[in-house]
Amino acid sequence: MKALRRTTILAFSLFVTLTAFGQDEQQPDERKAPSAGQVLSGHYARVYGMAMRYNDYGMAKNALYNLYVENPQNDSILYSLSALYLQTGQYASAAISSQDILQMKPKHTGAMEILAVSYENLGVKDKALDTYESLHLESDDFETLYKIAFLQYDLKRYNESIANADILLSKPQADSLTVVYETADKKQKEYPIKVAILNLKGLNAQGQGKKSEAKKQFEAALKVSPDFILAKQNLEAIEQKK
Repeated sequence: MKALRRTTILAFSLFVTLTAFGQDEQQPDERKAPSAGQVLSGHYARVYGMAMRYNDYGMAKNALYNLYVENPQNDSILYSLSALYLQTGQYASAAISSQDILQMKPKHTGAMEILAVSYENLGVKDKALDTYESLHLESDDFETLYKIAFLQYDLKRYNESIANADILLSKPQADSLTVVYETADKKQKEYPIKVAILNLKGLNAQGQGKKSEAKKQFEAALKVSPDFILAKQNLEAIEQKK
């Protein structure tokens, strides 16, 4: 399954907001001199900004470490660090840091998403599913439910996956969102998300041994997008077993 094309926290617009960097809102002659911690925080914030500008993620992570040491109460710093771990493929570190955020803020949806994606990439699909389900309870997000349905199929929870696929197909987003898959000639192409959901229903039916129902769903997917290679291959596999 390919990732959905959407703008989320995983697009990683990583900016840190630290009120400690500012001085008190007083008249210029009444302002207090910044503390050593504020000076250090301001320095590392500038290092972070420059490192992100030059795509130097190693230096950016180092700056965030130092910022967090000076501002351990600021979960936005840890969130930025966790997102950087995910962006650079350090999934174990992303999972641990996002768990730490959730210890501070149990309903932090950004941290939930990082944790779910990290678990998925680490191959811990049952924990990924649990986390996506928690995220969906908070967000009621179409694309999160889409992930849930595919993970349920992977875990052979066919009836649950089918039920969620039907919910997805009943929503207006099913007619407007797209997903990216490879074509037969290995090129990337956008397809209506409905095609992937119908193909998923076919896979679930096939997993349950319901070949006629699986064939029906694959044919429905191909009716929407005749060049959708996965549905075509799945249909051919069923017909070859006759």
